[in-house]
Amino acid sequence: MSTVTGVRGEERDEYTKAESRWIRRRSLRLLGSLLHPLRAQLWLTMAVVVVSTAAQVAGPAIIAYGIDQGLPALMQQDWLPVGLAGLAYLLTGTAGAFLIAWYIRMAARISQAVLIDLRTRVFLHTQKLSLEFHESYTSGRIISRQTSDLDAIRELMDEGINQLVRGVLYMLFTAIALVWLDWFSGLVLLVTLLPLAALTRWFQVRSQKLFRRSRVASAKLIVQFVETMTGIRAVQAFRSERRNERVFGDLVDDYRDVNARALGLFAVYNPALNFMGYVAVAGVLLIGGFRVADGALEVGVLLAAVLYTKRFFDPMEELAMFYNSYQSAASALEKISGVLEEQPSVPDPTEPVDLWTADGRVRFESVEFAYTPDRVVLPRFDLDVPAGQTVALVGSTGAGKSTLAKLISRFYDPSDGVVELDGVDLRRMHPKDLRRAIVMVTQEAYLFSGSVADNIALGKPEATFDEIVAAAKAVGAHEFIEGLPNGYDTDVNKRGGRVSAGQRQLISFARAFLADPAVLILDEATSSLDIPSERLVQEGLQTLLADRTAVIIAHRLSTVAIADRVLVMEHGRIVEDGSPADLIGGTGRFAALHAAWRDSLV
Repeated sequence: MSTVTGVRGEERDEYTKAESRWIRRRSLRLLGSLLHPLRAQLWLTMAVVVVSTAAQVAGPAIIAYGIDQGLPALMQQDWLPVGLAGLAYLLTGTAGAFLIAWYIRMAARISQAVLIDLRTRVFLHTQKLSLEFHESYTSGRIISRQTSDLDAIRELMDEGINQLVRGVLYMLFTAIALVWLDWFSGLVLLVTLLPLAALTRWFQVRSQKLFRRSRVASAKLIVQFVETMTGIRAVQAFRSERRNERVFGDLVDDYRDVNARALGLFAVYNPALNFMGYVAVAGVLLIGGFRVADGALEVGVLLAAVLYTKRFFDPMEELAMFYNSYQSAASALEKISGVLEEQPSVPDPTEPVDLWTADGRVRFESVEFAYTPDRVVLPRFDLDVPAGQTVALVGSTGAGKSTLAKLISRFYDPSDGVVELDGVDLRRMHPKDLRRAIVMVTQEAYLFSGSVADNIALGKPEATFDEIVAAAKAVGAHEFIEGLPNGYDTDVNKRGGRVSAGQRQLISFARAFLADPAVLILDEATSSLDIPSERLVQEGLQTLLADRTAVIIAHRLSTVAIADRVLVMEHGRIVEDGSPADLIGGTGRFAALHAAWRDSLV
C-alpha cells in the first residue's frame, strides 16, 4: 500500500525531498516498464532522429563552403564547388524531411502503444483493488486518472517528446558544428549559456510546484463535477445548487490562479530566452566582424556561425512549451503510478484451494475485525451457520451487520481469526470458486448500460434466454419486464434510469439467483421494494433459498419471517441467537423490535 502519495487520504501538492525522490523513482519504474517491450522500436526511432537532425544541421556549414570555396572558384570559371554545395544542401534537406516524417510516424506508434498499455493497466488494476480502496478513493479521482491525467501524458507523448528529442539533438549538433567550424564563436555561445542555465533552473524549480498544484486542482474540479452529477437527485432535493455553485466556483478560481501563475513564469522565461538569443547572435556577429576585418575569419564561416548561433536558440521556446507538457505529464504519471502501486488489501491466495461444489456451511472462528487498530467494529466472536440455513441479521444502524456480511463475501479479511466455507479458509480459496459460491445483493441494485437480459445474465454469462426468464419469474420480475417497451431487450440505460428503484432491485435479484450460489447474502436488498413487490419476492425467496445458505440483513422485520434463525447484533456483538418464533416469544431485544414493528402496522 502506498503511504507516500496519500492515495487513501487527501492528495497533496507538495512533498518532502525524500518523498519527491521516491515518487520520481516510482514514476520512472512505471515508465520503464511501459517502454521496455518497445525498446527495438525506440532504438530505431532514435537512430532515425539522429540522422535526420544531423542532415538538418549540415545546412550552414554547406553554405559556408559554398561562399568561401565556391565563390572564388566560380570567379575562376569553376562552377563545380558551388554546384556541389547546392546539391549537398538540397540532398541533406530532402533526407532530413523524409527522415523526420518517418520518425514522427514511428514516434506516434510508440506513443499509442504506451498509452493503450497504461490505460489498460489503470482499468484492470483499479478493478482488482479491494473494496476498501474504492470506499476511500472517490470515483471522481479514479475518473481523473483515466481522463485528464492520461490526456496530459498523451499530449506529452504525441507532441512534447518530439519537441524534446529533436530540440535537444538539434541544439547539441548545432553546438558541435559551431565549435568545429569556429571554436572562438563556440566560446562566445558558451558564455551566454551560463545565465541561460541559471534562468532555466529558476523556471524548473518554480514551475514544478505549480504544475503539481495544477494537476491537484484539476482533479478536484473533476471530483466535484462527477459527485454533483452522480448525486444530482440529492442536490436538487436539498436545494444545494447554490452551495455547489460556490464550492465549484472556488475550485475554478483556484485552478485559474494556479494556471495564471504558471503562465506568469512563461511570461518571464520566454522573453528572457529570446533576449539571450539576440545577445549571443550580436556577440558572435560583432566579434566575428572584427576578426573578418583582421583576416582571421572568412565571411562564409562568420555567416555560418551567426546562423548556427541563431538556430541554437530556435528550439528553446519549443523546449519551454515541452517543459509545460512535461510538468503536467510528470505530475499525472505520479498520480497514476500511485494508484498502480496500490496493493489489494484482500489479496488472491498464492496457492489457492479449489472448491468446485460448495454445500454452504459458513463458520467464524475467533474472528475480530477492525478498520483501523483503534476502531474495532466486530469484537472477537464465533459463529456457525449450517449449510442450507437462512439467517436474518437484525440490529440498529452501525451494529456491524453489513461488515459481517462483507467478511462472508470476502470483501474484507478479518483482522484476526478465520472465516471458512465448508471448512476452507476464504483467504485460501480460489477466487473463481469463491465468487461462484457466494453472491451478495446490496440495496444499490446497480444496473449496467444494456438490455434487461444482459443485466440478469451478469450472474451467469453463458445462460440461455430460457434460464434468464426462469430466474426473472422466480423473483417476480417477469411480469413487469414483459411490460417494458422491448421486454427483455429493453435498454435499461445508464444506472437503470428507465426502470424504477424497486424494479432495479428485482432485476438484481434475478441476476443473483441465476448465478445459483451456495451462499446468498441480501444486504438491505428489499429496502427499495414496496409491500406487494416485497411479498412477491419473499415467495420467490422461500422457493429459491430452500437448498442454499442465506444471510438476510433487513430493517423490515417482515423479511425476517422467512428466516430459520435470527441473529440480533448490537455494537458488533451477537446479543441474541434463535428462531424467529423463540425470540418473538421472549423478552429480549428482538421481541421489543417486533412488538414495535407490529404496533406500527396498526
